[in-house]
Amino acid sequence: METSSNQNNLIEYGFKRALITFTCILCALLEIVDTTIVNVALNDMKGSLGATLTDVAWVITAYAIANVIIIPMTSWLSQQFGRRNYFAASIIIFTVSSFLCGNATNIWELVAFRFLQGMGGGALLVTAQTILTETYPAEKRSMAQAIYGMGVIVGPTLGPPLGGYLVDNFSWPYIFYINVPLGILATIMTIYLVKSPSYGQKQSAKEVDWWGMLFLIMFIGSLQFVLEHGQQDDWFEDPTIVLLSVLSFLGLFFFVWRELTYAKPIVNLRVLKDKNLQIGTVMSFILGFGLFGSTFIIPIYTQSILGWTATDAGMLLIPSSIMTGLMMPFIGKMIQSGVPQKYMVALGLCIFFGYSLFMYSIITNDTGSEHMFWPLIIRGIGLGLLFVPVMTLSLSTLSGKSIGEGASFTGMSRQLGGSFGIALITTFISRDSQHHRVDLIAHIDPSRFEVQQRIEGLQASFIGKGFSANEALAKAHQLIEGSVMKQATILSYMDVFLYLGVLFLVCVPFVLFIKQGKNKVDASNLH
Repeated sequence: METSSNQNNLIEYGFKRALITFTCILCALLEIVDTTIVNVALNDMKGSLGATLTDVAWVITAYAIANVIIIPMTSWLSQQFGRRNYFAASIIIFTVSSFLCGNATNIWELVAFRFLQGMGGGALLVTAQTILTETYPAEKRSMAQAIYGMGVIVGPTLGPPLGGYLVDNFSWPYIFYINVPLGILATIMTIYLVKSPSYGQKQSAKEVDWWGMLFLIMFIGSLQFVLEHGQQDDWFEDPTIVLLSVLSFLGLFFFVWRELTYAKPIVNLRVLKDKNLQIGTVMSFILGFGLFGSTFIIPIYTQSILGWTATDAGMLLIPSSIMTGLMMPFIGKMIQSGVPQKYMVALGLCIFFGYSLFMYSIITNDTGSEHMFWPLIIRGIGLGLLFVPVMTLSLSTLSGKSIGEGASFTGMSRQLGGSFGIALITTFISRDSQHHRVDLIAHIDPSRFEVQQRIEGLQASFIGKGFSANEALAKAHQLIEGSVMKQATILSYMDVFLYLGVLFLVCVPFVLFIKQGKNKVDASNLH
C-alpha cells in the first residue's frame, strides 16, 4: 500500500503535468539529437583539430560507450540520490560537458568530454521516460509513452540537418554550444517541478555493488567498442577485437551471476520475470535495429551514391519523423480505447516490411527525393505503430521502482539494437558489395563490341585531354572499375533493405503469440 500511495503522490494534473512533459521531452531530445548531430561535423573536426579519421571516430564511440554503461545503472542511481537530484545532476553534467566539447583544443580532449557528456546524457532518456510514466495516471500511460516516443523517434532525424546547418553557417563547436541554454532551462524546470519518490533506505558505501558495476562496465563497454570498431578493424582478425569480445562475454557471465546472488544488486535482473517486460526488451532491440539501421543507411546512400550534401540527406528524413509524430497521439488514444498492443505491433512490423520492399525496388544511382517521399512516410507510420505499443506493453504491469528498472532494460536494449544494426549493416555492405563486384565484372566481356567501343570512347576522351594512349587506357579502365563498384554498392544497399524487411516480417508470428490480458492498462497492476 505504501508503494501505491507513493505512486499516487507522483501523479500530476493540468498545467504542471504539461510542464513536466515538456521538460522530459526536451531532455530526451537533447540526448538523442547529440548521438547523430556530430556525424556531419566529423570532417570539420578532423581539419581543425589535426586528427585522423580513425581518431575522430572516437567522438561517436566515446559517447555511445558512456551511454550504454550508464543506462542500466540509472534506476539504482535514482534511488541512491533521489530522482530529481539525479536527473538535475545529469542535465548539468551534460550541459557543462557540452560547453567543454565546444572548447576542446585537441581530439583527445574532445573524446574525454564526449565520454563525460554521454555519462550525463544516458541518464536523461531512461529517467525522462520513468518520470513521464509516473506523472500520468494508469489509464493515460499510453499517451505518456506516445508523447515520449515523439522525442525518441524525431531526435535521430533532427541531428544531421541541424548539425549540417550549424557547421555550414557557423562552425562545429556550435553543435555543442546549442545544448547550453536548453540545458540550463531543463535544469531549472527539473528542480522546480520534478518530485522524487521514496524507496526506503539508501545503501552505504560498503553495501554498494562495486563488483556488479565493474562487470557491467566490462560487458557493455567492451561490447560497444567491438560493435563500433569491428568492421574497420576487420573483426576477429584484429587481436584487440578478439580480446574485447572475450572480456565482454566474461563480463556478461560474471555480471549475471553477481546480480542474481548479491543481496542489493546495482541492476535488478529479477524484474525481467515480468513477461511483458521480457517481450518489450526483445522488441525494443528489434526496434532499435530497424530505427537506427534505416536512419543510418539512407544518409550514406544519398551522400555516397547520389552526391547529396549532409544537410539535404538529413532533411530527407524529416517528413518520415513528422508522420510518426503526428501518429503518436492517435496511437495513444487507440491503446486507451482497448485496441490490443500486439495487433498494433504486428501491423507496424508488416508496414515496415512494406517500406523496406518499396525502398528495395526504387534504389538506383539517380533516385530522386520525390521517389523516396512515400516510402519514408510509410516508414513513419510503421515506426509509430511499433514504438508506443512496445513501450506501453513493456511497463504496463510494473509498479514503483520497477518502472525505472524496466525502462532501463528497454532503453539499453534499444541502444544495443541500434549498435548491432549499424555494425551488421556496415559489415554486410562492405562484404556484399565485393561479391556483387565479382559478379558484375564476370559479365564485362572484353571481346564484346559494346565493351570495346565503350573503352575506346573513354580512351579517346582522355587522349583529348592531353593524356598519352597508355595513360588514357588506364584512366578508362579506372572509370569502368568505379562505375562497377558504384553499381555493386547500390545492389548491396538493395539487399540491406530486403533483409531488414524480412527480419521484421519474421517477427510477426511471434508477436501474435503474445498472451495479453486486458487490452487497457489495469490500474490495479500498479499497486
